[in-house]
Formats: sequence, structure tokens, C-alpha cells
Amino acid sequence: YSQERVGKNGDVFKIIKFRTMIVNAEQDGAVWATKNDSRVTLFGKFLRRSRLDEMPQFFNILKGDMSLIGPRPERPFFVKELSNVIPFYETRHIIKPGLTGWAQVKVRYGSTVEDSLLKLQYDLYYIKHRSFFLDANVIIKTLSTMVFYRGQ
Repeated sequence: YSQERVGKNGDVFKIIKFRTMIVNAEQDGAVWATKNDSRVTLFGKFLRRSRLDEMPQFFNILKGDMSLIGPRPERPFFVKELSNVIPFYETRHIIKPGLTGWAQVKVRYGSTVEDSLLKLQYDLYYIKHRSFFLDANVIIKTLSTMVFYRGQ
């Protein structure tokens, strides 16, 4: 299925995803996923742990909406919410969002404003220090997460 996300320069695009949650998981509005979220299906848990749920996003890379490495794209609802409470949150949108990123490999899945602040710090570090070696490090850590089944 597809879901709206905020990309480079704050432009909204449709991200392509495998469904890992039950249908109508957010019928009462957008909610952050938690570690042992009861809305995630059994097969969805496997997809998330192996990070295979991210594979359809290669189409977004081919379309030019995303890059391989960069800050993970967030949903517009959460971007608006986080921008109101975290200074410089929207700075992460100066580059294309990525399939994987420095924050994603350095920080466990977050579901609070405090977690988002920590991830933002890693995103801003990545933006400031982008290099072949940092990208190679992100790719190695991402592949390690997939091989050793350490996703959410």
C-alpha cells in the first residue's frame, strides 16, 4: 500500500510499503508504533525484524522521491507535531529522505518526542558529515541488522 511522507524541501510524496499491520490500524487517527504493537501481524513482525518491509521503497528511489541513505521520511502528521516542539526539526528535509540512515542504524525504534529528538541529532550529524565512508558504514550496519534479524 502507499502512505504519505514528507521528503526533500518538505514536499509530500507517496511511499510504497508492505502492509505489516492489521487493516484500519489507525481508524482513530495517526499513532506511533510501539515495540510490541498489537496491531502488527505475525508476518508483519517477520517483515519488520528482517527489514524486508522496506524493500518496496526501492521504487521510491527509482522515482527520485528518496535516496538509498538519508533521514527516514516521516508522515506529515508527525512532522507537523514534531516541528512544533523540536527546534530545527524541519532541517532534516534539506536532503532526500533515505531507505536507511545514520539515525536508523544508531538508535532503536522511537515512539516519543524525546526519541525523535535523539534521531534528529543523528540525522543532522549525517547531513553535516555526509561522505562515502559514512554511507558505507550505514550500509554495513543496515546489512548486519538484516542478516542478524535485529530490526524492530
